[in-house]
Amino acid sequence: MLLEIKEVSKIYGNVWALKDVTLGVGPGEWLSIMGPSGSGKTTLLNIIGCLDKPSRGSVILDGADLSSLNSKQLTEVRRDKIGLVFQQFHLIPHLTAVENIMVAQYYHSMSDKRQALGALARVGLADRADHFPSQLSGGEQQRVCVARALINYPRLILADEPTGNLDEANEELILGLFRELHAEGHTLVVVTHDPDIGRLSDRQVSLEHGFIRCVQARSGEV
Repeated sequence: MLLEIKEVSKIYGNVWALKDVTLGVGPGEWLSIMGPSGSGKTTLLNIIGCLDKPSRGSVILDGADLSSLNSKQLTEVRRDKIGLVFQQFHLIPHLTAVENIMVAQYYHSMSDKRQALGALARVGLADRADHFPSQLSGGEQQRVCVARALINYPRLILADEPTGNLDEANEELILGLFRELHAEGHTLVVVTHDPDIGRLSDRQVSLEHGFIRCVQARSGEV
């Protein structure tokens, strides 16, 4: 397994956002995490993405137990092994599209403009490299985010409602990119409420009030 989640709980005061979640994700798998608002989807994704720590349980990514790492070490894992795509694009407004990608390179190693331009070309935005976020549509900004997530060759790509702010045409463009990444063997964990995205994945995990309600593969419930 690339990712192992073992009896993970997250508690805020007296509220259990997650309770005893156990789950594994294999290399090259596309897993969709689904459920209504407040079900714990984003909390789980934040823990996997080293943005938060569980109250109980452990998360093992590529052989490393994230639960035992300090903040600096978690930052290094997130930088080196994880590509993040958010619903809110989190692009730096005063930097161009290519510069936003080069920032991600900088925190990993050395910036390489040619490589960053290649990443933009991969998502169909070679001609928008010198545009600022305010000059890009929502779909274009999200494609910059996908390029940024891929630039450091992560072991795991995490996406939180990646089509939530997009119209139908741009949603299809993003889903097309995700299908390509999956076909190339990338490992994807996608939080979504969209059943169309769920149907594209290898497995769907449905959360409800912090619990796993069911796990459904393409062939049926397991």
